[in-house]
Amino acid sequence: MSDRVLTIGIVAGEASGDILGAGLVRSLRKRYPNARFIGIGGEEMEAAGFHSLVPMDRLSVMGLVEVLGRIRELVAIRKRVRSFFLTTRPDVFIGIDSPDFTIGLELQLREAGIKTAHYVSPSVWAWRRKRIFKIARAVDKMLTLFPFEARFYQEHDVPVAFVGHPLADAVPMQPDTDAARDALGLDRNRTVLAVLPGSRAGEVSRLGMLFLSAARWLQERQPDLQLVIPCVNRARQKQLNEMLEELEVKLPVTLVLGRSREVMAAADVVLLASGTATLEAMLLKKPMVVGYRLSGLTYYIATKLVKVPYVSLPNLLAQRELVPELLQDNATPEALGQAVLDWLQPDGGVDSLHQAFCEIHDQLRQNANERAAEALVPLIEAANHGA
Repeated sequence: MSDRVLTIGIVAGEASGDILGAGLVRSLRKRYPNARFIGIGGEEMEAAGFHSLVPMDRLSVMGLVEVLGRIRELVAIRKRVRSFFLTTRPDVFIGIDSPDFTIGLELQLREAGIKTAHYVSPSVWAWRRKRIFKIARAVDKMLTLFPFEARFYQEHDVPVAFVGHPLADAVPMQPDTDAARDALGLDRNRTVLAVLPGSRAGEVSRLGMLFLSAARWLQERQPDLQLVIPCVNRARQKQLNEMLEELEVKLPVTLVLGRSREVMAAADVVLLASGTATLEAMLLKKPMVVGYRLSGLTYYIATKLVKVPYVSLPNLLAQRELVPELLQDNATPEALGQAVLDWLQPDGGVDSLHQAFCEIHDQLRQNANERAAEALVPLIEAANHGA
């Protein structure tokens, strides 16, 4: 490797990207000890020796209305960052997730002759597939977390590296259910249902009462059931407490602040919203039931745009239905409750599900931080030799 001091530009826009970025910075620093890492990142990346030009939380905006309210600031930040990198000319620029912000930036920098990569594929394989043409112009290499994503890019002749998922590296192949129950003060000998209706207020508004009603339906049929709900923050805890008070029949449930992985590890079955939590539940080898509801108009539009047969990551990764998905009108308390109850039967298929989950976990467990860094070395060396 060259001893020249390198500049590696990175932009991450949210907490998950900050974690990925921190792992990447540490792995790249092993190869380039004197490199300078600069751009936009959060506390995790800064702890790894990264310099952030702008506080990362200025990019962490969710929802159309919120984005519109901050659009001028976001445009100004992107203009500032673009100007900085066009002047500094890093050896490589890496956008981590946040595609609406980073891919346009990657395109502008690549057109100026700067090597670029994007870490975490947008869901281009699922909807708005024409974005692949812009991505092809914007990046010298795409780094994907999942193998089916890499296959999509290969089919479209976009240079790609499947690096695996850091979460698969972090979660043990065989989680300790008893230890998790002890830590949460749960009875080892009673059935545990973990309920995760989402982390955002809107999700909990749509799914909270639905999931609680399903849990009540279940508890009527299985009175010894222990119900546990992890709450991402105190606002969600308050929101769920208010829903519990509204139930006609009081439901004994333990609300836990944070600790969602521990709650899922303690569970026999997980009832949850579609999203990244389904990946974590799968890595923990937990049978699950996926439920989701959108507004009527949003759901109608989604059915026209989305090009994949499943919404949950376990099913997408397996390319077959491993776990039930109950969406929109099919997501009723009775249907959700029955699907959970099915997993609790002696012949419910838990053993074969466990085997399938182990195989996927093994496939995703690739030492992602190191593989991502290794995939970027050719880009960095190409810039180095061109200097």
